[in-house]
Amino acid sequence: MESELCEDNVKCKMLTESLDFIEEVPKDRGKTSHNCDICKKSFARKESLATHKRIHTGEKPHHCDICGKSFYQKYALTNHKRIHTGERPYRCNICGQSFSEGGTLTKHKRVHTGEKPYRCDCCGQSFSEVGTLTKHKRVHTGEKPFRCDVCSQSFSEGSSLTRHKRIHTGGRPYHCDVCGKSFSQSHVLTNHKRIHTGKRPYQCVICGQSYSTLSILSTHKRIHTGEKPFQCDVCGKSFSQNNVLNNHKRIHTGKRPYLCVTCGQSYSTASTLSTHKRIHTGEKPYRCDICGKSFSENTHLTVHKRIHTGEKPYQCEICGQSFAVGGTLAKHKRIHTGEEPYQCDTCGQSFSQNDQLNKHKCTSTREKAYHHDNSFSDNDG
Repeated sequence: MESELCEDNVKCKMLTESLDFIEEVPKDRGKTSHNCDICKKSFARKESLATHKRIHTGEKPHHCDICGKSFYQKYALTNHKRIHTGERPYRCNICGQSFSEGGTLTKHKRVHTGEKPYRCDCCGQSFSEVGTLTKHKRVHTGEKPFRCDVCSQSFSEGSSLTRHKRIHTGGRPYHCDVCGKSFSQSHVLTNHKRIHTGKRPYQCVICGQSYSTLSILSTHKRIHTGEKPFQCDVCGKSFSQNNVLNNHKRIHTGKRPYLCVTCGQSYSTASTLSTHKRIHTGEKPYRCDICGKSFSENTHLTVHKRIHTGEKPYQCEICGQSFAVGGTLAKHKRIHTGEEPYQCDTCGQSFSQNDQLNKHKCTSTREKAYHHDNSFSDNDG
């Protein structure tokens, strides 16, 4: 019973915050009040109490005659119907944008005025919406009122619980209208669509390079700053990205959790498995918008595009020569350093490039075969 009351209070608090017209009686007013016998909230009008009680009873007497959805209050039904009619009667007199609800217009106007009337009494931070303040306060209280009924994990926001539940249900409600691929979160779909449109709205202020997502731009910026905040606790090596650290750790553990169901080959990262699978499917989702050539990997497309643009972003700091591919710069640098990391396991000779080693091995094999054949000829003679 106690847990049920607790859940009711949470629900009551959440919903009452959105019911702006229900007037709760301040404790010092001294007028006749109408009290809720479930959560003890007080209201100035009997009608407000009756509406409030529907939160506890679940009664939704106002039904949409188009889709059948029900609501606690008549005004909520009126607002809902505008989804079907497309009506937006509330217009901003500053920018001309229109809204279906008066409350949404009020919130929107604060974008122009900068007004933040809702202040946190713990840290003093101010917010433009009461709902944002309510969420923020949970940072201080640690409150997580939204609980998963499958695994009991709790969340501070209802939207986080909704997203979490899709782990259990496998729900992917956001569909790409270009390729049909589905996603569990709307922002992931938004990012995905940029593969098709080529849109890159996030630009680096240092080098001018653009990216499709803010997170990729943030990661890119670490190239300029040299920041590597993610450190391996085994060998101490640092990385600019957390997922690269996680992948790196599998070098130490030998773990290869991603299995190809077609050929049985295992991989240490999901992205490597996805790339590998295209060998079987022949899929080449990355298409050059200049010449139409397609590639199985985005990095291959990026490198290919430099043929058209002439871009050579990798510069040797010793001689100033520039290259289109990072690997080519690495090979070039060995001219200056004299490094020869590729060693023949037969004769011990070292080379600066892998293809030189392979060429050497082929030559050695042919020479051995030649001498072997000649020795037989001499014996026959």
